[in-house]
Amino acid sequence: MEHEASNIFFPDIIEPIRQIGARQFDFSRQVAVMAIVNRTPNSFHDQGRTFELSRAVEAALKSVEEGADWVDVGGLAFSAAQPELSVAEEIDRVVPLIAAIRGGTDAVISVDTHRTEVAKAAFEAGADVLNDTNGLREPGIAEAAAEAGAHVIVTHSLGGPNKMVFRPSYQDVVTEVADFLRQRALYALNKGIPASRIIIDPGHDLNKNTYHSLELTRRLREITSIGYPTLVAVSNKDFIGETLDLPQGQRKEGTIVANVVCILQGARILRVHDVRDTVIAVRMTEAMLGWRGPQTPRHNLV
Repeated sequence: MEHEASNIFFPDIIEPIRQIGARQFDFSRQVAVMAIVNRTPNSFHDQGRTFELSRAVEAALKSVEEGADWVDVGGLAFSAAQPELSVAEEIDRVVPLIAAIRGGTDAVISVDTHRTEVAKAAFEAGADVLNDTNGLREPGIAEAAAEAGAHVIVTHSLGGPNKMVFRPSYQDVVTEVADFLRQRALYALNKGIPASRIIIDPGHDLNKNTYHSLELTRRLREITSIGYPTLVAVSNKDFIGETLDLPQGQRKEGTIVANVVCILQGARILRVHDVRDTVIAVRMTEAMLGWRGPQTPRHNLV
């Protein structure tokens, strides 16, 4: 519903109280912060800073100390402009990292992969969630998630990881993304993944230009109204850089604004690089929405 005298949208969320791994979330009144930790030499933001295993583990555990509820582990970048990576190599990147994180925290762990064998290995190592930027199109991956009892994040992209999509075009990007997410969520249901374990992501900048991503952000309520908890991954992306004419490393403030706008339209999970700053922005937003009280209230003010 739309809040009276405001432009805030509170979607009717399917199973808003979710047990994900060891942690419980109430997405009717809570926003989860997901930290990004990539063991890749070519991720668009970190550029390999957490490629070495010990640095990746350190970054993951630090993000939890800074307030992250969730750590998203990836071993393969989305970009088509990269060398071929075998399934075995991707497993070697993500599985030791997931195992090490699981040994140090009860935070939710997701694996960012579109490959079935990688997903299976990640679940065995302790991952709670499949974050699939390919929309569950790989044969067997939905069944693997269902068998593991994992949550799945169904993300929109036209071509999927490592596929070149030249000048992506849409008649209406929001309508087309929403239709895709409904169809792939239905596919997940038919493969045995219950609605209570489905999360959706419109895929900002994934086979989309800046105008597409801005339109998705403006009209995000059309995505969140589908009913599944909505994740947004806008952190430091090129649509922010192009909008503000800012390079990587100078997009933090733009990212925070975009994330807050998404929360006000119903987003409930934020995938981010700058955890501490995002946690502060999220907790303040939750307080202004009446979902939490002040940490140190003073009742004697006059």
